[in-house]
Amino acid sequence: MRLPALLTNRLRLPVLASPLVAISNPDLVIAQCKAGIVGSFPALNASHSEELDVWLTRIENALSQHDSEEPGHPSAPFAVNQIVDRSNDDRLYQDMETIARHRVPIVITSQSADPDINEMVHAYGGIVFHNINTNDSARKAIKNGADGLIAIAAGAAGHVGSISPFALVQEIRQWFNGPLLLSGSIATGQSIFGATAMGADLACIGSAFIATREANAEADYKLMIVNSTATDIVYTNVVSGVYGNYLRQSLGAATVDPKNLTSRDPTSMSFDLDSARREPARDAWSAGHGIGVLRDIPTASELINRFAAEYEIARNEFLWRMEDTVEPRWAPADQ
Repeated sequence: MRLPALLTNRLRLPVLASPLVAISNPDLVIAQCKAGIVGSFPALNASHSEELDVWLTRIENALSQHDSEEPGHPSAPFAVNQIVDRSNDDRLYQDMETIARHRVPIVITSQSADPDINEMVHAYGGIVFHNINTNDSARKAIKNGADGLIAIAAGAAGHVGSISPFALVQEIRQWFNGPLLLSGSIATGQSIFGATAMGADLACIGSAFIATREANAEADYKLMIVNSTATDIVYTNVVSGVYGNYLRQSLGAATVDPKNLTSRDPTSMSFDLDSARREPARDAWSAGHGIGVLRDIPTASELINRFAAEYEIARNEFLWRMEDTVEPRWAPADQ
């Protein structure tokens, strides 16, 4: 078992809900954790460190109450995403002090894999998962003390890599046997099962939770997701300076011409929430390739229930196929 002890017996499904910039909020995280998956949010979604403290207290109290009322169905742990970047210097260590005081179970780090941040989390008993999109960045993260990796593959939402999930997981599993999470076009229970079958311990799901009732996303954003497919996604760095996937229809509102995309200087990227609220980032709506199967706007709990049913179907079909195979269906060419 590669998963840390705090995750071993507290998950209904092998899923972590991705931290969604400007969208994830306490209501969504609480609903996700109560339904049995890891809920998460970016620390910068709280407007300041004092508000982060309020958010963490609210989440902890709600999950504690749930656990006392439903001892047979304990809540899953939650995670907070920290942007380790110079543009976040004003908040980073203030937020880390708040996170340490609350003993947040899981911290997700993005951008730099900072040994000092990892040590702060380890000091109170928490674990760190680091976002990566190449095998080289994965090696660096583990060398610097991260406990696990979130492989953000081609097809994911947000700032993503361009490597196939099959290739990325295969390369990492050649040398790393610790916790590995996979993000990229996962929007059904079948794809959750597929992620674990190919070597990931948990699936990371983002876009599907944008189109839930608890999510802090505009109604038009949610409707655009459920009315779009993978062919409506554009991969570009024009919005922020870092490559990401965006809904084509939203780029026009963001004063970006999807038919005439030019590269943007990556040094112009800023990770503070104020930048995310300014044009073009404010109006350019991110989504991943998996949105083609999303056709309604359920509650987070309803969506997770759907995932659970689909996951069980996929698992049972796999076991049935294995039991039905009396002899190998494929053999090497020389046999």
